[in-house]
Amino acid sequence: MNLFIPKNYKSVLDVYQTEQAIKQIKDFFQLNLSSELRLRRVTAPLFVKRGTGVNDDLNGIERPVSFPMKDLGEVVAEIVQSLAKWKRMALADLKIKEGFGIYTDMNAIRPDEELTNMHSLYVDQWDWERVITNDDRNLGFLKYIVRKIYSALVRTEFHVSENYLEIVPGLPEDITFIHAEELAERYPDLTPFERENEASKKYGAIFVIGIGGKMTNGEVHDGRAPDYDDWTTSTVNGFKGLNGDIILWNNVLKRSFEVSSMGIRVDKHALLHQLKIRGMEERKNLMWHQMLLNDELPLTVGGGIGQSRLCMYFLRKAHIGEIQSSIWPDEMIQKCKVNGIRLL
Repeated sequence: MNLFIPKNYKSVLDVYQTEQAIKQIKDFFQLNLSSELRLRRVTAPLFVKRGTGVNDDLNGIERPVSFPMKDLGEVVAEIVQSLAKWKRMALADLKIKEGFGIYTDMNAIRPDEELTNMHSLYVDQWDWERVITNDDRNLGFLKYIVRKIYSALVRTEFHVSENYLEIVPGLPEDITFIHAEELAERYPDLTPFERENEASKKYGAIFVIGIGGKMTNGEVHDGRAPDYDDWTTSTVNGFKGLNGDIILWNNVLKRSFEVSSMGIRVDKHALLHQLKIRGMEERKNLMWHQMLLNDELPLTVGGGIGQSRLCMYFLRKAHIGEIQSSIWPDEMIQKCKVNGIRLL
């Protein structure tokens, strides 16, 4: 059982206060996010048809939850794992202009997830996507978008602290950008996770650039599917990648804490290149991939922001089960109860 119990842990808020605060955080943050990035809220699917290429592979090993649909001749549907591909189709369908975008509530079930303080079978996040130009496909623009999202995070933390005086703001005013290659150079003897720990503890909030591509030391910092984020386009100093993760230092869990995965999405050239790297070139024949290759989808930047993760961070909770209702091992439930962690 992978469970961390903070020493002398006591929740700042009781269950009733927590439920109120969750709604306040979600309402406040999504309003600020949509204002910062000029996003319109839309309704998204919970499941899509298998075999269209619309569902995401994440790291390529997670099994999507699936079921046959009786009234559609037993065609199989899959619970979405994220909405990265669906959102580009929605932007095209809605004819959203450059500089504007959409966001939605994404709910997923990930049965292969290892259950920990911050990982649940149930995933809830804000999925967002914005139309960009070809000139925007660069590192400077990616940083511009990251800073806008981060400003919404800082603003939300202050809002929480104004309503619950026991919670003291801890985020730095600015986020630090660092490439996965730089982390590997600084900490060659550490694992990618340990490198994130060191950097987030030092800076408080970091954006790790270049997730998914092979680094010069032969490692891959973390997995990414080959057909949504662009992790092969060259950037400054020879480093590659136009994507990354927003990672905060979690002082309750004493570890790095990822709250968002995002990036500039693949164009048709990056798509073909990354499919070849992963030996998945047959995917180019799927419906979604054909739409991109035929210039039927806009160029975009987008990502996901964990809803329960953000609430967990802002409310100084030790376990994501204090924020969302899910299923946990009996041993974990009992150990949490003994140590003052009230799972919903």
